[in-house]
Amino acid sequence: MDALILAAGYGSRLRELEACKPLTSLHGLSLLEIAIRQLASVGATHIAVATGHEAAAIEAQLPAMAERAGVVVEARRVADHSLPNGHSVLTGAAGFAGDFLLVMADHIFSRAVLHTLTNGPAAGDGAVLAIDQRITSPLVDPDDATWVARDAAGAILRIGKSISAYDAVDCGAFRASPALLDAIRAAIRDGASGSLSDGMQRLADQGRAQTVDIGDAWWIDVDDARALELARHQIRDQLPELFASERAMTP
Repeated sequence: MDALILAAGYGSRLRELEACKPLTSLHGLSLLEIAIRQLASVGATHIAVATGHEAAAIEAQLPAMAERAGVVVEARRVADHSLPNGHSVLTGAAGFAGDFLLVMADHIFSRAVLHTLTNGPAAGDGAVLAIDQRITSPLVDPDDATWVARDAAGAILRIGKSISAYDAVDCGAFRASPALLDAIRAAIRDGASGSLSDGMQRLADQGRAQTVDIGDAWWIDVDDARALELARHQIRDQLPELFASERAMTP
């Protein structure tokens, strides 16, 4: 399966600590390498990385990351990374023929989260979003979260940062079809800025945006200093497979 990692943004809320957010290190592994390894572990065989801000620095490290993860990794540079993240999807997923996984470089996911997508329903002519109903979790930043309102069957009704009624939070992990790209383009033609949520809302309005609930699986959006501290504190316990060699060397 193809996969896409969005790594083009500025990372403004973390820039005082880290010049390049996707290369932020957690116990020796960057956020981007964690994403690559986790995607490879659930069956991704080709991973595109949409780059923009600090593109050269990120792209220079991709070959080594790909070799360590045992997967093909390709950089796809976004023409204007100041645009909303849907434009990164258009660049990064160009040419994908079937279902693909889509994640953010600054989100860390346990394999269990990604397995809800790979083992769940196909995207069909739309997209499937991993959601978390634990909306008051300390790992969720209410000031930055993207919220989701669903119907009784789990289909998305509304999605966005400013919706007033919701029952879940967007985890930032998707199983999508090329129809998502068409939806983003259509939203832009109709005057939207071109965010990923614009595309998902377009699909939702047509009944083509579904969800899967991750249950008690662990994930975190590393968007600011507080989240980075939480991630560094929890990741070795939550994702022990990434640090197995480190544990083996500990007397």
